[in-house]
Amino acid sequence: MDSAAVDRFEAGRGRLASLAYRLLGSAADAEDVVQDAFLRWQAAERERIEVPEAWLVKVVTNLCLDRLRSARARHERAAGAWLPEPLLAGDPMLGPADTVEQRESVSVAVLLLMERLSPVERAAYVLREAFSYPHAEIAGILDITESASQQHVHRARRRVTAERRGGDEVDPASARRIVEEFLAAAASGRTERLVAMLTADATAVSDGAGLARRLLRYDTRERVAVYVRAGFKATPAKRRLAGGSPAIHLAMVNGSPAAVAVIEDRVVGAVVFRLRDGKVASLHGIAAADRLARLNEAWERHEPDAPVITAW
Repeated sequence: MDSAAVDRFEAGRGRLASLAYRLLGSAADAEDVVQDAFLRWQAAERERIEVPEAWLVKVVTNLCLDRLRSARARHERAAGAWLPEPLLAGDPMLGPADTVEQRESVSVAVLLLMERLSPVERAAYVLREAFSYPHAEIAGILDITESASQQHVHRARRRVTAERRGGDEVDPASARRIVEEFLAAAASGRTERLVAMLTADATAVSDGAGLARRLLRYDTRERVAVYVRAGFKATPAKRRLAGGSPAIHLAMVNGSPAAVAVIEDRVVGAVVFRLRDGKVASLHGIAAADRLARLNEAWERHEPDAPVITAW
């Protein structure tokens, strides 16, 4: 392949990767899809491709749809053992973040909600909400009619909006203050203070550090408070499982404030917060090692603030 063709692909690699990540919720799978797309670009009769960018978007989208429809993906996701792979702020795979819709589409909460959509609904929703494609182009990418594209986006938007439980865009300083207060209450064992800092409809989801066969879910603020308090209660067994005594840093993950547990520059877990009306509306705890690879790579290049908890 000539260098011009390689350069053309590389110029759009980041955008393709951020599209694949939104569709799959996995950075590792997104990278695999983009590499597959590169191989197809390499083998294609490129002189016959009128709009390379559109051709590549269609290839990546359909490779993602194939993965979402695969028996393995259906089983893993339906079994309730799946959470999105978290990405640190500044990761190019997060892609465009100029609008509320673009930022929302990559949040952990919305990535999980999109699991309830059909693969085609998810693709139409992401192409429209995150990348602002007109329905005519979405129709061409998905091989459907323009009317069908409009229907898929409308149905997806309605379902995501209805189930999202809300969430505010909070300035970083305010978000940090709320999360710091919440972590202080968790570390002190003041369960009643935790309850007061949770919205009435607060929820929590945890992957149980990859040890549980299904995701652990808590659906009342009292249960969420008990879960958080237990999670932040250090024990010798937990330290052995983690491989030491982690420090807790605050960071932005998938556009939301997060508590990141770190042992000697190695991320061992992250809790992503969703805030509303000055309180915590939801938490997502991710500690399975296979979901933290890219976050760890980014953390090695990251210069974090001083930890809010120096030794858990």
